Amino acid sequence: MTPILFLGAGNMGGAIVGGWLKANAFAAADLTIVDPRPGKAALAAQSAGATLNPDKAELAKARTVMVCVKPQIWREAAAMYASWLSEDAVIVSVVAGVGTRDLAQEFGGRTVARVIPTTAVAINRGTASLFADDPAAMSRAHALFEPLGAVVDILDEAQMHAATAVSGSGPAYLYAFIESLEAAGAAAGLAPADASRLARATITGAAALLAESGEEPAELRRQVTSPHGTTEAALNVLLGERGLPSLMREAVAGAVRRSKELGG
Repeated sequence: MTPILFLGAGNMGGAIVGGWLKANAFAAADLTIVDPRPGKAALAAQSAGATLNPDKAELAKARTVMVCVKPQIWREAAAMYASWLSEDAVIVSVVAGVGTRDLAQEFGGRTVARVIPTTAVAINRGTASLFADDPAAMSRAHALFEPLGAVVDILDEAQMHAATAVSGSGPAYLYAFIESLEAAGAAAGLAPADASRLARATITGAAALLAESGEEPAELRRQVTSPHGTTEAALNVLLGERGLPSLMREAVAGAVRRSKELGG
């Protein structure tokens, strides 16, 4: 499985590198990073022993190739580096929307796995949706991402668009909710710093309770909601006709559409 080559180590690639080093999943010396503008994660990995921007001839040593570039430039990256890779290298792509057939074609027919991770892989609390037609590639993806958090096997590649919309993009929805809750608290009269501390601690505590209790979200919501109380008054707004359920369906549908566009 090693050496592992990263084509791109921006936000997501850097999170994966950082998560592996945090979990001691792979030695830094087993990692090679190609990135014209390396960020903090890539530079930290280099300091720990990873190889950064080597001669192209060195790329043939890689047994796993992590494709972590932006969707708009993945074909350019494939054209630039595919001919330098070993024929038996396994391609593992985290590029949103791009299917295994297109990836295999542009990477010279090599075996491909697709992964949709979340940036919490950086702290080994991530989620990764995995798909591959080839069992060996699926096994490779499991070995790469199980040290970084929870993994979910997607059996139909068409469902990767929905996995992207729900999980890959999902953390941004939560961060946007927290931003809005902080602003609402300040608008209600709290000092901005107090609103921020209350909102963040409340959300992280609620998420931890969800993770550790094993209860369904609906049950935890009911436990907090007294009849005719303040929480019910708020939920009447949030769960109304144009509230969260409708907005989330629209948001996920929008992300699915964009994932399909990127794949096209």
